[in-house]
Amino acid sequence: MGYRIIVDSCCDKTEFICKLDNITFVPLTLQLGDYVIPDDENFDQEDFVKRVAEYESIPKTACPSPDAWAKAYDCDEDDIYVVTITDKLSGTYNSALQGKQIFEEEHGGKNIHIFNSLATSGAESLIVEKIVELAEGGSSFEEISAKVEDYIQNESRLFFCLESLDVLKNNGRLFALAASVLEKLKVKLICKAKDGNISLASQDISMNRAMIKIAKLIKEDTDGRDLTGKKVVIAHVNCFDRAKLLADRIKAATEFSQIEIVKCSGLNTTYASNGGIIVSYNI
Repeated sequence: MGYRIIVDSCCDKTEFICKLDNITFVPLTLQLGDYVIPDDENFDQEDFVKRVAEYESIPKTACPSPDAWAKAYDCDEDDIYVVTITDKLSGTYNSALQGKQIFEEEHGGKNIHIFNSLATSGAESLIVEKIVELAEGGSSFEEISAKVEDYIQNESRLFFCLESLDVLKNNGRLFALAASVLEKLKVKLICKAKDGNISLASQDISMNRAMIKIAKLIKEDTDGRDLTGKKVVIAHVNCFDRAKLLADRIKAATEFSQIEIVKCSGLNTTYASNGGIIVSYNI
């Protein structure tokens, strides 16, 4: 009986998530040539950033296998909620679906709903918090599945700004951005998640100025909304001070109930690169 939440390792670990005893992480794989590691609890951001700086090529990642997902579904709980990175940037969502098919053919007897987050990082973390809120409030499996799908479509937001877009670009993750935009890589592009893809939101000449602009964009998006109980998650790659600057600006401009700063997971560290910022929030 009961419920379990299963997430990929793109879900950044907030304090709330770290306290859950009914959550399972299915790790992606990180690769720098012959150096291959799982994106799990042993990931060391500082060490990985150093290795990337010394690596002469582009880091690679691999999604979990369908068998890895099927194994995770083989748990004691009857209701299983799965959250993955957007299917537009990774094969993880489709792998989770295939894992469900494998599990149901061999076992069955469980309710499994797989949510395509249409994002990554703190957006996944906030989806998890929404699932827990509804489950602990007594909602049924069907109600939770429907309400969280609506939440993903209508209430979840994500912006990011990176020192470098090279890893995203060279791994083919920027196909949604026009070629003319890619020519502006000397400026700092502020991007957002839109329908699971990457869309340009704004730009500025420096990272600190971009942080101020992100805070303004969030203020514009949330003006007139009741933000009671709403939360911001700022995930960073080796740049806490920059994340703190953004947090202070958002706090001054909005009335979110909570703003939390976390380190990016291994997957998000790989693509956001050293100095990158990913900010997620719900409205």
